[in-house]
Amino acid sequence: MTPPKELLHFLKKENNFIIAAHISPDGDALGSSIALSMALESLGKKTIVYDKDAVPEFYKFLPGNERFTDSIQNSSRFIRDKIQNLILIDCNDAERAEIEKLQFASSAVIDHHETARNFGDIKWIDPKSPATGLMIFYLIKALGADVTKEIAANLYTAIAVDTGTFRYSNTTPEVLRASAELVEAGADPSYIAENIYETWTSNRFRLLLKALNTLEIYKDIAVTHVTLEMFRETGAAIADTENFPGYPRMLKSIRVSALFREIENNHYKVSLRSKGSGINVAKIAEMFGGGGHRNAAGYKIRSDFNAAKEALLKAVRETA
Repeated sequence: MTPPKELLHFLKKENNFIIAAHISPDGDALGSSIALSMALESLGKKTIVYDKDAVPEFYKFLPGNERFTDSIQNSSRFIRDKIQNLILIDCNDAERAEIEKLQFASSAVIDHHETARNFGDIKWIDPKSPATGLMIFYLIKALGADVTKEIAANLYTAIAVDTGTFRYSNTTPEVLRASAELVEAGADPSYIAENIYETWTSNRFRLLLKALNTLEIYKDIAVTHVTLEMFRETGAAIADTENFPGYPRMLKSIRVSALFREIENNHYKVSLRSKGSGINVAKIAEMFGGGGHRNAAGYKIRSDFNAAKEALLKAVRETA
């Protein structure tokens, strides 16, 4: 995997950058952003790492997570250093990061999602890459920066999250070789796995129980949902639902799992998951204005729950 020459030139030429990730950031977006920030600053660059949403509690084990800010325009560094260059990480749509109203002198996109938008002066979008973290790994090496223990921990987490800790079909020899290098550089697989999978709060666990109790199965399609009332009852956070769509997929008969998370009355965020080389849920999400990967995608829909569910079931059946 070779980063584009124009991207390398951009990062070497410019001296200050805003690194922005998509809203509701996952481990790939977080780890990739932090690692790139650390690497660029080791080369004498200045960076601000931005996300509209706070780092989820269960990702605060990542070294450097405190680099994230939820306010660019009020940042003293943004004002003082006049940072005008954007690097958009793990998404290719400015609206997905909610930065579309900000003006930048230059912008670069580093992403691996299958559905692409026309944003960025420089684009490195590789849908064949299992994780943005893998792309950042090669980018850091191409820049000549050292992969420190802290950078290794972030990149290993990024890759582990998007490959299901090497369980998904996107786990390639290249992924395993890169991950081995990151372990050699200081990433601790046991510590990272424990923090990702075994540090749940009781609130999050109770929310999962409520979500699973909504399970409906339509032949090979599983549907669960989380309401605003469930959040109130359990005290769980929105970020706590990150892994929820994957649980019904464990059933042998299920080809597609969908989680409907209520945003407000008659407004839902829908997360889709599928298995292996089966149904391409990115194509389904795209029908509703969303996008993502072949096996993990999402979209938003304004509708009552039953109508939204029927629209999804119809789309899946037409795609299968």
